Amino acid sequence: MNEFFEFLQSQSGKLAQQTLTHINLTLISVAIAIALGVPLGILIARRPRLAGVVLGFAGVMQTIPSIALLGFMIPLLGIGPQPAIVALFLYALLPIVRNTYTGINGVDPTVKEAARGMGMTGNQVLFRVELPLSMPVLIAGIRTATVINVGVATLAAYIAAGGLGEFIFGGIALNNTHMILAGAIPAALLALLFDFLLGRLQKRLKWRLGLAAVAGIAVLFLAMLLATSSAGKLLAGFTPEFMGRMDGYLGLKKVYGLNMRNVVINDAVMYQAMHESKLDVISGYSTDGRIKAFDLVTLEDDKTIFPPYYAAPLIRSGILEQYPGLESTLNLLAGRISDSVMTLLNYQADFLKKSPENVARNFLRQQGLYRPPRRGNKGVVRIGSKIFTEQYILVEMYRMLIEGHTDLAVSSKTGLGGTKICFDALTNNQIDFYPEYTGTGLLVLLQPPADAITRLVQHKDSVYQYVQAQFMQQYNLRWLRPIGFNNAYALMMQRKKADELHVHTISDLAKITTP
Repeated sequence: MNEFFEFLQSQSGKLAQQTLTHINLTLISVAIAIALGVPLGILIARRPRLAGVVLGFAGVMQTIPSIALLGFMIPLLGIGPQPAIVALFLYALLPIVRNTYTGINGVDPTVKEAARGMGMTGNQVLFRVELPLSMPVLIAGIRTATVINVGVATLAAYIAAGGLGEFIFGGIALNNTHMILAGAIPAALLALLFDFLLGRLQKRLKWRLGLAAVAGIAVLFLAMLLATSSAGKLLAGFTPEFMGRMDGYLGLKKVYGLNMRNVVINDAVMYQAMHESKLDVISGYSTDGRIKAFDLVTLEDDKTIFPPYYAAPLIRSGILEQYPGLESTLNLLAGRISDSVMTLLNYQADFLKKSPENVARNFLRQQGLYRPPRRGNKGVVRIGSKIFTEQYILVEMYRMLIEGHTDLAVSSKTGLGGTKICFDALTNNQIDFYPEYTGTGLLVLLQPPADAITRLVQHKDSVYQYVQAQFMQQYNLRWLRPIGFNNAYALMMQRKKADELHVHTISDLAKITTP
């Protein structure tokens, strides 16, 4: 507990900044949803034929996966707060529209008839009778929308919009529980606080004043949005994991003196943002197929801060003892895949849209390793993977090797997320093995002293031997023989931009970006 509070103290400035950003994203998106959703609810209450269309549209928007919706926004609005707010607005729309519609229709018809009998016009009935009486239902919709948006706003970190999601996703990637809690606890407290305050406002605040304040917030945001400009020099997009690692941005600042404008962004949309020219530099992976697809160039790491990241199966020792032939089967892939081959395989899946299963099968056939599945009645091996294309391809290769060369069946658990999720699943006996990288094992999982890291990263065999020995000693886990390719971190630029600026190494980049 003391360590957690020490972490909060050390990160207090950034935590306050990201909490404020999270609040802004939530309040602005809900304000716009109220400004548009309440009139829409009134409209469909007056014209019931439109209700199905409006509520259906709002419902469809809420069913679209959050990260997919954020990804769709990049070509239209770029990256940053604007697309995040639009996405959050769409998520908040349904409960506000639906509750406004339900609340107005729930007003007793005899009350409305009595109001008309007193000579009230249609607008007077709406503002003096229907809205005041439906306000508890309407406020309930706003409370629901606000709580939903507090949670969904954590995903804004995926597209460089900031917020508490930066701590959560960074903590997952870096195997840092304190960082995860530093984002998750304030997000939960914000949801409770907003719900409480809206409940109090429901009882005390005049509804007209409340709606006027909401409309004012929305107008103010729109004015700020129109005034926003993207001034500045080159802009870099780095993943949460890259931002917090010594073989990432921390090392770039220390070794190269690199100090450039940057935003935190998820790698699922990072390449697309680069392709849309929303970013000038990204932290990529050296075997990623999108390097070829988007004509990117990898900057030379001329001062060698990126250690070797050779891929190999990380497996429970117990499963190897249980199934003695499993190790030799998995090692059939050892040394078979070079950097260029893995890049091509990723390219086929990422850009040519071939399924990882087909890519894996075609490769194994070319290597003479593919065999039809056997009966698989001698036991089950559980394979896990992280959430990117390369891992999916490797999992399919291992599945086909096991099913074709042994009498074991396979249960695949793909898309487990970052390093921490996969590693915790392995150590908690939820999976039996997954493809891991020696550099990640060294820096993220083992985290040895800095002098040991400096000594080890100079040679790939030293890193492999060290992690092999330490994982066996500390976790009773085995690293099998490396697959062959080195999927190291790399800084990338569009080839045209790099040529224009004469940037070919990271040192070149540091010269033109550091003040």
